[in-house]
Amino acid sequence: MAGSSHGHGHTPAAWTGVIISFIGFLVTGAFMVMANTIGFWVGMALIIGGALVGGIMKAMGLGASAKPLKMVGGAPVAAREPVAVES
Repeated sequence: MAGSSHGHGHTPAAWTGVIISFIGFLVTGAFMVMANTIGFWVGMALIIGGALVGGIMKAMGLGASAKPLKMVGGAPVAAREPVAVES
Protein backbone atom coordinates (compact mmCIF):
# COMPACT_ATOMS: atom_id res chain seq x y z
CA MET A 1 0.00 0.00 0.00
CA ALA A 2 2.23 2.74 -1.29
CA GLY A 3 -0.26 5.52 -0.69
CA SER A 4 -0.89 4.72 2.97
CA SER A 5 2.46 5.68 4.47
CA HIS A 6 2.41 6.82 8.06
CA GLY A 7 5.64 8.79 7.60
CA HIS A 8 7.95 6.04 8.83
CA GLY A 9 11.50 7.33 8.66
CA HIS A 10 10.83 10.51 6.74
CA THR A 11 12.28 12.83 9.40
CA PRO A 12 15.70 14.33 10.09
CA ALA A 13 15.88 12.39 13.38
CA ALA A 14 15.29 9.05 11.65
CA TRP A 15 17.73 9.74 8.82
CA THR A 16 20.49 10.88 11.17
CA GLY A 17 20.06 7.96 13.56
CA VAL A 18 20.05 5.40 10.77
CA ILE A 19 23.08 6.88 9.00
CA ILE A 20 25.15 6.94 12.22
CA SER A 21 24.07 3.38 13.08
CA PHE A 22 24.84 2.19 9.54
CA ILE A 23 28.36 3.63 9.78
CA GLY A 24 28.66 1.81 13.10
CA PHE A 25 27.64 -1.47 11.46
CA LEU A 26 30.26 -0.95 8.74
CA VAL A 27 32.98 -0.18 11.28
CA THR A 28 31.99 -3.13 13.47
CA GLY A 29 31.95 -5.53 10.53
CA ALA A 30 35.31 -4.35 9.21
CA PHE A 31 37.06 -4.62 12.56
CA MET A 32 35.43 -7.97 13.31
CA VAL A 33 36.96 -9.37 10.11
CA MET A 34 40.33 -7.82 11.04
CA ALA A 35 40.06 -9.35 14.55
CA ASN A 36 40.56 -5.94 16.20
CA THR A 37 38.66 -5.84 19.49
CA ILE A 38 38.99 -2.10 20.15
CA GLY A 39 37.70 -1.16 16.68
CA PHE A 40 34.81 -3.59 17.08
CA TRP A 41 33.69 -1.91 20.30
CA VAL A 42 34.09 1.56 18.77
CA GLY A 43 31.68 0.43 16.04
CA MET A 44 29.27 -0.91 18.66
CA ALA A 45 29.41 2.47 20.43
CA LEU A 46 28.56 4.17 17.12
CA ILE A 47 25.50 1.93 16.71
CA ILE A 48 24.24 2.82 20.18
CA GLY A 49 25.18 6.47 19.58
CA GLY A 50 23.02 6.52 16.45
CA ALA A 51 20.01 5.36 18.44
CA LEU A 52 20.68 7.96 21.13
CA VAL A 53 21.14 10.80 18.63
CA GLY A 54 17.93 9.83 16.83
CA GLY A 55 16.03 9.72 20.13
CA ILE A 56 17.40 13.08 21.26
CA MET A 57 16.54 14.68 17.92
CA LYS A 58 13.01 13.25 18.13
CA ALA A 59 12.66 14.71 21.63
CA MET A 60 13.77 18.07 20.21
CA GLY A 61 10.84 17.96 17.76
CA LEU A 62 12.66 16.73 14.65
CA GLY A 63 10.91 13.35 14.59
CA ALA A 64 7.45 12.21 13.57
CA SER A 65 4.59 12.34 16.03
CA ALA A 66 2.66 9.14 16.69
CA LYS A 67 -0.41 8.75 14.48
CA PRO A 68 -3.17 6.21 15.05
CA LEU A 69 -3.79 3.65 12.32
CA LYS A 70 -6.86 4.31 10.19
CA MET A 71 -9.67 1.86 9.60
CA VAL A 72 -10.94 1.34 6.06
CA GLY A 73 -14.70 0.86 5.77
CA GLY A 74 -15.01 -0.09 9.43
CA ALA A 75 -12.72 -3.11 9.01
CA PRO A 76 -9.06 -3.40 9.95
CA VAL A 77 -6.56 -2.85 7.14
CA ALA A 78 -4.96 -6.27 7.68
CA ALA A 79 -7.24 -9.27 8.17
CA ARG A 80 -6.26 -12.42 10.04
CA GLU A 81 -5.75 -15.54 7.98
CA PRO A 82 -6.49 -19.06 9.16
CA VAL A 83 -3.52 -20.87 10.69
CA ALA A 84 -4.09 -24.13 8.82
CA VAL A 85 -6.52 -25.33 6.22
CA GLU A 86 -7.59 -28.95 6.32
CA SER A 87 -8.42 -30.74 3.07
